[in-house]
Amino acid sequence: MEPKKNPKADVGRNSALYFVIGLAAVLALVYGAMEWKKYDKVNNYDISMNVEDQLDEEVPMTEQIKTPPPPPPPAAPEVIEVVEDEEEVEETVIESTETSQEEEVIEIEEVEVEEVEEDISVPFAVIEDVPVFPGCEGASDKKACFQEMMQKHIRKNFRYPEIAQEMGVQGRVSVIFVIQKDGSIGNIRMRGPDKNLEAEAMRIIQKLPKMTPGKQRGRAVKVPFSIPITFKLQ
Repeated sequence: MEPKKNPKADVGRNSALYFVIGLAAVLALVYGAMEWKKYDKVNNYDISMNVEDQLDEEVPMTEQIKTPPPPPPPAAPEVIEVVEDEEEVEETVIESTETSQEEEVIEIEEVEVEEVEEDISVPFAVIEDVPVFPGCEGASDKKACFQEMMQKHIRKNFRYPEIAQEMGVQGRVSVIFVIQKDGSIGNIRMRGPDKNLEAEAMRIIQKLPKMTPGKQRGRAVKVPFSIPITFKLQ
């Protein structure tokens, strides 16, 4: 004997309907969540100004300073004396500068103009003929010989000031001097960290011998020269 199935006892007969209903419900919830909007509460603020409080403010009293009137102009003199001009003024007669054809024309000889020597100063680096240090007359490179003899002169006459040694002062003194047109040394200027070092540098430069002056285009000129003197404690 075969068992019979009751159609009401079939669990899966309405499964498709339930699936469609559930899917529709889920879609409705998702759509509602996406379209949900929330607005902030609107607060009505009072932006009116209290004009009456400003109008009631008391204005301080100010005192007006009166400017005194300007002094009256001086009174005009009552009697005006008229002075008669009795002096006669001689008239200036301007003579004509034009010459007539009868006057002789005097020929003027050429006027010799004396040349004024200009006080020219040419730097040591660009001068044509550099100053010659005593002992460099026969050197092929007089510029290099000049600088070498300058260093020898400084080393020979160098003496560190005792007061500067006691104070521990050291540094470099920049010295600028001019070799004049007669070969002498002048216009010595210097700058250093201490007056004692500057005085020693001045003494060294003043002991330089007289040199053969530098020349530019065959004429003796002034030649400025600069050199540093370093004072260093051992």
